[in-house]
Amino acid sequence: SMAGEARAADRLFSLSGLFAVRKPKGPTSAAVLNLLKERLLEEAGVQTNGNKRSQVLKIGHGGTLDSAATGVLVVGIGKGTKMLGTMLAGSKKYTAIGMLGKATDTLDATGKVTEEKPYDQVTKGDLENVLQKFTGDIMQVPPLYSALKKGGKRLSTLMKRGEAVEAKPARPVRVYSLSLQQFQPPLFTLDVECGGGFYVRSLVSDIGKELSTCATVQELTRTKQGPFTLEEHALQEDRWTIDDIARSLEHCTSLLPGEPSRKKLKAEHPGETAVICE
Repeated sequence: SMAGEARAADRLFSLSGLFAVRKPKGPTSAAVLNLLKERLLEEAGVQTNGNKRSQVLKIGHGGTLDSAATGVLVVGIGKGTKMLGTMLAGSKKYTAIGMLGKATDTLDATGKVTEEKPYDQVTKGDLENVLQKFTGDIMQVPPLYSALKKGGKRLSTLMKRGEAVEAKPARPVRVYSLSLQQFQPPLFTLDVECGGGFYVRSLVSDIGKELSTCATVQELTRTKQGPFTLEEHALQEDRWTIDDIARSLEHCTSLLPGEPSRKKLKAEHPGETAVICE
């Protein structure tokens, strides 16, 4: 009914805060955000063709996941979009499956194989020893294929067009914990907890080099970002509804700290920006 839709639209535009969705494998983080937005506007009966919308639905995410990656994507809606910067700088947890003996241009399974090397010499002990070198405050070179920008263009877009892109300089990143969960050569599974601006693809590639072979990410899942966990808070696609999000926002507000000063955050991670689509 018209009245029901009007109420749904009012509810949708009054939603405010942070919640988390489970990003599926395949689409980019921006595409997931667009799909979420489309679903919500459709449920609220809001016309999106042409410029008929008098109200703008403000929605954004707090940190890109690669298209091949899955897991927690933090979403800000309404005034929550202003809180996304905190999410970028905060800690994140990942589970990654790496493959020894192969390198690709993207550092994950979506890329072209650029190198193959023997890996049979690598033992579980070797791997565990190497992980110590990548724990704490370390320097890391971001991947060439990434959402980082150069002259306003995404590096991954420039690379795909065949334009020459020089590597970004190494930058300081923080690894709070790093552990080997499984080793079945050539595959190995890592749990990583890290700070803002960290790339798991670079980590896996660097581990391969350190072991005198090469390695690439086969699967990557973000299991936690800030206080949001995959099991507890990330809404599956069938729950991208106004009701479910309203409930989630209520539940999640209690998880969040008060607003820290914005200036400090901006200075800390100049390489990252929250993505907000209007």
